[in-house]
Amino acid sequence: MRQNENLNLKKTLEFVGFSEKEVLVYLALIELGKGTVTQIARKAGINRPTGYHVLDSLDVKGLVKVSGKEPKEEYIAESPDQIEKMLLEKIKNDEVFIKEARKIIPELKSMHNVSDRPKVLFYEGREGIEKVYEDTLTATEPIRAYASVENMHQGLPGYFPEYYKRRASKGIAIRAIVPDSETGRERKNFDQKEMRETALVPKHMFDFIPEINIYDNKVMIASWREKLGIIIESTEIADAMKKIYELAWAEAKRLDVALHKGQGGESETL
Repeated sequence: MRQNENLNLKKTLEFVGFSEKEVLVYLALIELGKGTVTQIARKAGINRPTGYHVLDSLDVKGLVKVSGKEPKEEYIAESPDQIEKMLLEKIKNDEVFIKEARKIIPELKSMHNVSDRPKVLFYEGREGIEKVYEDTLTATEPIRAYASVENMHQGLPGYFPEYYKRRASKGIAIRAIVPDSETGRERKNFDQKEMRETALVPKHMFDFIPEINIYDNKVMIASWREKLGIIIESTEIADAMKKIYELAWAEAKRLDVALHKGQGGESETL
């Protein structure tokens, strides 16, 4: 029972701010009432130099006092009531710190706003373009995309089949406006499996080469001709691009239907 009581005492003293060695020394001194550094260190199970250091720390906290002088110097334990006084004093000091911190928080917040300005990250080469595509796999919402499937597959041979699988396995859906081509139509056949909705648009009117993905607070651009990947991080810019995309998507769906009818033998003006 006594051992369990000591264990609880140690845990509580550490919880309220005592270090492990301060607990050992303080409890040893409480039991002794008073003693020399050698006596206290022996009972606490620590070496004498460490005992001096820890006793000095407890003295600063007002938990022990010193009487006499070397070599007869003795340490005396103050009343345990000092623990409460020590903690109340700490609360009082913390309130002063909080008051001072509140004075500078507005200025710090204004500085923090500067760091929230849009970030533009550039990545070069195949590795760089792969990096920006890997970032799209962090999306927490469906991706809005303008994509040329032919250029994608030519730009990163062998990368996309696995990428499509990984994106779908993460539950990240995508809507894609794609120039009509054999490769684009072929890819559209896998829309359901790859969590994608594709809108094909006439290639002779909308043959864009870079891919643009919009998701969360980011706009990703993969430039195939320049072998460059770009990520713009900006809530405002991403939000504007999403609104523009929705306008484009409505028209892309209309054009997709027109193309489908045209391929089925019915004519419709694009």
